[in-house]
Amino acid sequence: MALMTIGQVSEMLGVSARMLRYYEKEGLVRSMHRENYAYRVYDEDAVRRIRQIVLLRRLQMPLKRIRVIMDGSAREAAGMVQEQIADMERNLASMGTIRTALERLRELLGEADSPADRTWERVLGDMAGLLALERYKLNGSALCPVSEKEKQIRIVLLPPCTVASFRYFGENPEEKVGSVMDGFIRGEGLYEKKPDSRLFGFNPADGEGDDRSYSYENWVTIPEDLEVPAPLAKKRFAGGLYAAYAIRFPDFQEWDFLKSWAKNNDRYRARPWEDGAGDPEGCLEEHYNWVYSAHGGWPRNGIDGSVDLLLPIQPK
Repeated sequence: MALMTIGQVSEMLGVSARMLRYYEKEGLVRSMHRENYAYRVYDEDAVRRIRQIVLLRRLQMPLKRIRVIMDGSAREAAGMVQEQIADMERNLASMGTIRTALERLRELLGEADSPADRTWERVLGDMAGLLALERYKLNGSALCPVSEKEKQIRIVLLPPCTVASFRYFGENPEEKVGSVMDGFIRGEGLYEKKPDSRLFGFNPADGEGDDRSYSYENWVTIPEDLEVPAPLAKKRFAGGLYAAYAIRFPDFQEWDFLKSWAKNNDRYRARPWEDGAGDPEGCLEEHYNWVYSAHGGWPRNGIDGSVDLLLPIQPK
C-alpha cells in the first residue's frame, strides 16, 4: 500500500482529521513526515491500526479500553470487551424497562373514552408503580434514565459577557492556546476575581493551512473592567440561544448529530452565523471546570471536566 495523507485516510475511513490528530496525540497511532512534504502520512501498518480504532469506536468502545485492547495482552483485551458487554447489557435493561413503561402508558391512554378522560394523575401513579421514578427524569416526550442525561440536548441562553481571547495559527494550536490561557488565568488569579468564569473554544473561520497548521481560539469570561495583556485581546460576546449537548472528550464527531437535530427539529433551527461569535457556523465548545483546574495548578483530585457542544439556534 502506498503512503496515505491524513486527508486520504479521513475520507476513506469516515473519521475527521481532528480525530486522527487526537489519536496520534494520545499515542494510539503514529504518522511520519516525508522530506519537503507538508502533510503527515501513514504507512500500511498505521492505516490498519486506525481502521481497528475506528471499528472499536463504532462499537462505542471508549479510548481507555481501546488502548488496552490494542496494546495489552489477549487476556486483558478480552477483559475490556467483557466490560463493554456488561455496560451494553445494563443499557439494554434500562431500555427494556422504558419500553415496558411505554407499552403500559399506551394501554392506559387506550382505555380512555375521550381526551378529557385521560387523567394524568392516574397515569403517573401507575407509572410510579412500574418504574422507580426517582431514578428517572422527564425530558421532553421521553422518560430517560438519569445515566442518559449527558446524551440529552438542552436549550440554554448564554448571557452577554466580556471575554479575553487568544487565537493561534500553527502546529498543535489547541496546546499553544491552552498554555497561554492557562498562564493568564493563573497570573490574574482569575478564579478569585470571577469564580463563575467560563472557557470556550472553537476553530475560527480562517480554517486550516497544511496538515499540521490550523487555527484554534479560546475565550475566557472576565470582569468587564479587567485589563487584558498582550497577546490576548478583549472582546464582547453577545450571547444568545444555543442547543447544548454534553460529550465525553474527544467525541467531537457528535457535532454531526447535533446539527442533524437542528435541521430536523420542529421548534428550533440553526441560527445564522454572526462574525466573531464562534467558528464559521457560530459553534462553540465549552470546557467545564477548566478555569478552576487551571487556577489550582491542575490538581490530581480536581473536578473532572466535560465538554458541551453549543450550536446557535433560534425558534422557528
